[in-house]
Amino acid sequence: MANPLVTYFKGAFEELKKVVWPTKREILQHTLVVVGLSLALAIFLGAVDYLLNMGLEQLLLSR
Repeated sequence: MANPLVTYFKGAFEELKKVVWPTKREILQHTLVVVGLSLALAIFLGAVDYLLNMGLEQLLLSR
């Protein structure tokens, strides 16, 4: 009977051979999409925060 740990690593290695790894171009494209969306979301949330802050200030100052 084979060692379960050895069997596990042999199976894991066989599965890694089946993986289709992305190309450098795909990695670059996906990275740019993530960075772009992150920046867009940060700008959007910053604008919403700023507008809500301004509105709250106006509400509190008008009392």
